[in-house]
Amino acid sequence: MKFDLSSHIKLEQVSKRYYKPESEVELISLTRYEKVPTKVMETPIEGAVWAAQEVACIIQECVREKGRCVLGLGAGRCAMDIYGELVKMYFADKVSFNNVVVFNMTELGLGVPVDDGQSTLKRLSDGFLNKVDIFPENIHTFSAEATKEDVFKLCKAYETEIDEYGGLDLVICELTKNGGLAFNEAGSTSMSSCRLVSLTGETRTRIADSYQCEQSPKTAVTLGISNILNARRIISAAWGEGSAKAVFNTIEGNITDQYPASFLQMHHDVQLVIDLDAASTLTRINYPWKVTSCEWNRTLLRRALVWLSEQTGKPILKLTNKDYNDYGLSELVAVYGSGYNVNIQIFNDIQHTITGWPGGKPNADDTYRPERAVPYPKRILAFSPHPDDAILAMGGTLRRLVEQGHEVHVAYVTSGDIMVSDEDMKRYVMVSKRVALNNGYYSDQQRAVVETIEESLRNKMPGDADVAEVRFCKGEIFVCEGITSCRYLGIAEENVHELALPFYVDSPFGKGRVTEADVLPVKELIERIQPHQIFFADDLNDPYGIHEPAANVVLAAIDELKDSQFMQDCRVWMYRGLWGEWDIDHIEMAVPMSPEEFQYKRDAILKHQSQVHDAPFIDPEDEDLNWQRSLKRNQETAELYSRLGLASYEAIEAFVQYNFHNA
Repeated sequence: MKFDLSSHIKLEQVSKRYYKPESEVELISLTRYEKVPTKVMETPIEGAVWAAQEVACIIQECVREKGRCVLGLGAGRCAMDIYGELVKMYFADKVSFNNVVVFNMTELGLGVPVDDGQSTLKRLSDGFLNKVDIFPENIHTFSAEATKEDVFKLCKAYETEIDEYGGLDLVICELTKNGGLAFNEAGSTSMSSCRLVSLTGETRTRIADSYQCEQSPKTAVTLGISNILNARRIISAAWGEGSAKAVFNTIEGNITDQYPASFLQMHHDVQLVIDLDAASTLTRINYPWKVTSCEWNRTLLRRALVWLSEQTGKPILKLTNKDYNDYGLSELVAVYGSGYNVNIQIFNDIQHTITGWPGGKPNADDTYRPERAVPYPKRILAFSPHPDDAILAMGGTLRRLVEQGHEVHVAYVTSGDIMVSDEDMKRYVMVSKRVALNNGYYSDQQRAVVETIEESLRNKMPGDADVAEVRFCKGEIFVCEGITSCRYLGIAEENVHELALPFYVDSPFGKGRVTEADVLPVKELIERIQPHQIFFADDLNDPYGIHEPAANVVLAAIDELKDSQFMQDCRVWMYRGLWGEWDIDHIEMAVPMSPEEFQYKRDAILKHQSQVHDAPFIDPEDEDLNWQRSLKRNQETAELYSRLGLASYEAIEAFVQYNFHNA
């Protein structure tokens, strides 16, 4: 089975000449806006292989010239991928670490108890250092005896130790999603040195996900930006769409302490390696017409005209030849004869994405409709990572499908129990206890469960996993809220399916690995329903780390079933909404909502009371709650369609088709 298909989702085929040009001259033209040398690879695996080969060459060069190589190692996911490839090279006798000295760049916690698993040195050792021929005495890290009182002195001693080895020959680290290097986050200056830092909520969530724990320490020790810039060479890596903004600001933005990685622009020998998803906002990928002649296709044409419309402030049909010429798109006027010819083509293309019939309109010509007219009615299966995700992203579409006579099913991949706060659960336990006491059925068994729950909460420390009784109670709260929401939209309760997959249930914080045991229940559900449409969440930037494995489970099941007869008549649609939205040049189906329909969706969302105000992972720095952010995105999509000169709606839910036959 394939358990990583979400990483292979490509919304379009980017021309190789934009990231693998045939000549140095073309490369110079393509990268004219880029201030950091950048290698764009198609996948993270290819990026890690390339970086590992570079590291091996640098090690060999340093050893040949001076007898040893001194490395500064970060422990982010991208860096760990590179180390994994170095281990493979070591076992293939392509590199040796006999003459390598390593300095750990970061360590979690200081002067506070830290779980052994939450250690960057342990992470480096388990994933890399213990698997190669490096001498233990050549591995250096921060003092385990450090306290907050003597941290300054010990950090200075660590810097001195690096200097005694002649400085760092090479730093390998991840460019984080918030634009940091190591634990140098927003506000870190180019002169920052080795020091104790406070970690932001976003970074702590990322660390907790990496170490599969609920919480991570609030502090860490890190080499500073000045220490990194003093290295002779730097290799930094970033994978995934979630890194795209940070990558753009690092490579093409101004140098600023809000994106400390942008200080890489000051270094004389740095190499950034990224995959296509992380490169998606770079000019040569996103707006290639600014740097070269283009290979125009439907997607690129749509993107160019949306961009031109935004630049000029004009709807598509009012764009003129002069607008095309003034903004560097004269090539399109030459190719299509006039700007108006392009306007009409793209206007019609975008207009055809809009449909009030997301399941297809029966007895209608479906030539230019996103969904086919037959069969009617259809069987619909929407997968929801947490019980509220499908409602948040496509609640309006689900209601419309029900109203139009389709058989709609919703499947909860997980119960989402870790998303329910202790306070919310206490309220439900108290209510159930009082009702039982009032009606005379409060049994010894119930009392024992309640006492177990209450005792576990009294003794619970930050970072502790919930006991089984608490997790079950929290999960039932969220699931019952979900069922209530589905019923409000008209979905029959028997059509709501609770999968409770092992990757989530069997891991203390819902962060287990996807296995065949997860895929089989999903596969069986699809086989039983034999849907004509499947919807799943492609919101892979989910900071809680659940959406990606949830998507991988669904995609693995689809991949196993793709040759089945019923799957030949099935279309698969991807939705977003909570952690991002589709760019308009990708949208293939746009389902509009009137003000009344939008209010109905809002009311359905609010049935998830545990997520309205008391959810445990709300970002205190974010003015909008998760559900408010989702609704706002629906309205922003509608506003964009309106600005382009298309119909004006209150809100729009957007979808992109997943071609599982080519996966």
